[in-house]
Amino acid sequence: MEKEAENIVEKVGSLYFKYGIKSITMDDVAKELGISKKTLYNYFTDKSELVSSVVDNILNYHTNKSECIFCKNLNAIEEVFEVNNFFTHMLKDYNHSMVYDLKKYYPDIFKRLHEKRREKMYNSVLNNLKKGKEEGLFRQEMNEEIISKLHVSRIEGIFDSNIFTVEEFTSPEFVFEIFNYHIRGIVNEKGLEIVNNKIKEIKKNQQR
Repeated sequence: MEKEAENIVEKVGSLYFKYGIKSITMDDVAKELGISKKTLYNYFTDKSELVSSVVDNILNYHTNKSECIFCKNLNAIEEVFEVNNFFTHMLKDYNHSMVYDLKKYYPDIFKRLHEKRREKMYNSVLNNLKKGKEEGLFRQEMNEEIISKLHVSRIEGIFDSNIFTVEEFTSPEFVFEIFNYHIRGIVNEKGLEIVNNKIKEIKKNQQR
């Protein structure tokens, strides 16, 4: 993708996050970005293609951030803490209107996003569980395939149900409880000691 097209995708993504997708027309995009509609249509044949590019850009960004975590040579427990921090920051930008518009008006794009995100999440959790076993920090008797699917379904269920409000499931406290619930179910005694010490250290730093 050319540099100008990448810039357009970045800026349009910000508009979608702020106002949702449906309300932003191609005319609005051209006006907001200070370019002609002709220039816009040189890169994107229609709004659907633009939406698709924005979604791909968001997915690539999250994927790159996740991969950076797993390239830090951390132990499995430290990885889970890092992922929790990333997830907490990611939810600060969560826009229910954008997700709703994508699901309702661009179901094919939403389905593709959902499937790719599920696959990447599952593989990340699975690899982390296997690593934790190898490091002697996670329960050896644990079935990592089942736990990976369970964790993914739990995360997806939060967004798909109406049990929790948007304000609830995007709060740091909520994300921490999910993290705490998950990690305490997978660590052994050695891993639990590391987890408890890490949490104490974080709380101590927060009080400073």
